[in-house]
Amino acid sequence: MRGGIDADWIYRSLFAAYPDALLLVDDSGTIVLGNPAAAELLGYTTDELGGLPVDALVPDAVRARHGEYRAAYGRNPRARPMGTQMDLVARRRDGSEVMVEIALSPLADAQPALVVAAIRGIGTYPRVKQALQRAHYSECVAEVGRQAVDTRDPQALLRQVPAAAVATLGVDSAVLYRLEPSRLELVVAGSAGLEGLDDIGTRLPNRRDGLHGFALAQEAPTVVEDWSTETRFPMPDSYRRHGLVSSIVVPLSDRGHAIGLLAVSSRRRQATGGDEIHFLQSLCNLLSSSLQRAESEEALAHSQRLESVGQLTGGIAHDFNNLLTVVQGNLLALQERPDQPAAEVQRLATMAARAAGRAGELTRKLLAFSRRQVLEPVRVDVHGLLHALADMLRRTLDARVSIRVDVDPASPPVLADPGQLESALLNIAINARDAMPEGGVLSFSVRPTDGMVALSVGDTGKGMSDEVRERAFEPFFTTKAKGRGTGLGLSTVYGFVKQSKGTVEIDSAPGRGTTVTLRLPPWRNPDATASAPVAAGRDQLPPHLKVLLVEDEPEVRQVIGTFLDALGIRYVTAGDGEQALAWLESDGDVDLLLTDIALGPGMRGTELARQAQARDPDLAVLLMSGFAPEMLEADDEQLLRWELLRKPCTRDALAAALARALRPAKA
Repeated sequence: MRGGIDADWIYRSLFAAYPDALLLVDDSGTIVLGNPAAAELLGYTTDELGGLPVDALVPDAVRARHGEYRAAYGRNPRARPMGTQMDLVARRRDGSEVMVEIALSPLADAQPALVVAAIRGIGTYPRVKQALQRAHYSECVAEVGRQAVDTRDPQALLRQVPAAAVATLGVDSAVLYRLEPSRLELVVAGSAGLEGLDDIGTRLPNRRDGLHGFALAQEAPTVVEDWSTETRFPMPDSYRRHGLVSSIVVPLSDRGHAIGLLAVSSRRRQATGGDEIHFLQSLCNLLSSSLQRAESEEALAHSQRLESVGQLTGGIAHDFNNLLTVVQGNLLALQERPDQPAAEVQRLATMAARAAGRAGELTRKLLAFSRRQVLEPVRVDVHGLLHALADMLRRTLDARVSIRVDVDPASPPVLADPGQLESALLNIAINARDAMPEGGVLSFSVRPTDGMVALSVGDTGKGMSDEVRERAFEPFFTTKAKGRGTGLGLSTVYGFVKQSKGTVEIDSAPGRGTTVTLRLPPWRNPDATASAPVAAGRDQLPPHLKVLLVEDEPEVRQVIGTFLDALGIRYVTAGDGEQALAWLESDGDVDLLLTDIALGPGMRGTELARQAQARDPDLAVLLMSGFAPEMLEADDEQLLRWELLRKPCTRDALAAALARALRPAKA
């Protein structure tokens, strides 16, 4: 003791009061003493630190390497100041980790050897906290960018960006607004955080004297550090109800024009520096780029669709003009010479009818290509279908073509339209025949695979080049001589298979033949036994049947009426849905409603059917359509209740459809 001062007490007091964490460690790596700052930093009590192996403070990933370093340091102890390394990490008692700097000071002449380790948590350094926060912002922007590339769906980003802003900034709310083309209103396109603040679809006026309109007018980020002192514009009522204190609003731009806003708000004073604004601007730039890309891709797709329409138009015009020439020519011959012999009249009428039938078939092929035909998927026994098709082909194909059928017994029935499936297989078989002008082997095989049923049609013909194979499903693409094919065969197959929720692929190479494989879904209803709709005809129609016929095209209405007359069916007509409902209200004495789906600018046929059956649940319904997209996009669930007749139709097809519509099971 010197001058009344207890040096030992002073050293102990300094050790305890020192602001950095201090550990006294012996040569075995055991902590002898720790000060309160060390206990607070590392999550222990000072008593728990005494006797603790220093390795317990080292993360598992670097513990082995730390042991080697400690051994080397023990052989050559020396003073090491702080600041020489910036990537040290200490493990706290609860398993969490903290970034630290460490200084080492060996005590001279101490026996046993002792080292003082001074540890400082650098997470509290302003520059380090800023660097960590910037890294956090950059990581979030990179993740959102990856999702933008992976999903290629701007709608997903409209949900993701607000959620990312809330999670990364720790705010209470983030709302994404889209500016309407009129620039008079903002519409909420995405939100995260507080419910009921601004729900998706909410509309707000774009006013310069409000927060959002002010930010749009300024074309720059707008910051409200404290709403209680804000004087530029009033606080939105919804913000006041939710107790919000601070806000940042960043405009969303597209090629120099504002198209929306991203607004984040918090119930406490929030960091509103340049880093936060830059982070929000980065999110907005990502979203803007994604929206631009989606717009460009849609424009490209639209251009490609227009090009395809141009190609289709040329082919359709050629084929239809030929067919119309036959129909019109024969009808004119009948019109100009009404007194010609009955046999000649029959011949001319037959030729016109045949051409009209081919026109209907061409329409169905085009609908199949566009995947908009009306399919009637049922249980199809592929074993029976293929053997029946093979028998027919054996009678019609060149005798030099050998036909083989191989059906795996484990193959289940498929769910498909039987007529369209047979037509698809026949199209492929005809192509296969044309590829074997000198004869060869035409093979059909079926096998179950990956939850689907694979139907393959193969040939031993000349095969396809890579270029031909890649274009095989294009409409009007054909390698056949002029006049030998329309180029719609395989495109029809492609449309049918895709609409049936299946896939189609071609395996071919020059010199080794071609195999086309259709993969169709299996039939999964164990109680079903029928493989096609039950046939019905005029003999199954009840006597005294009365029909309400609704069709907006007068000439079509007259043709259908002629068919009904020939079937002995009484009927009344209406030109639109409103007229039909008025008639039902005034009279309503009919057994069946026969209506087209597209009835001009007024009520659709499906809505007419719904209202008519609501009035009279016993009323049978038969829909007609020559254009499937209207039906498919309207109300698919309702259509499952009703029969559908495709136009153009024959009288017998109408009779069969009427009989099916009148069956109680369909109601």
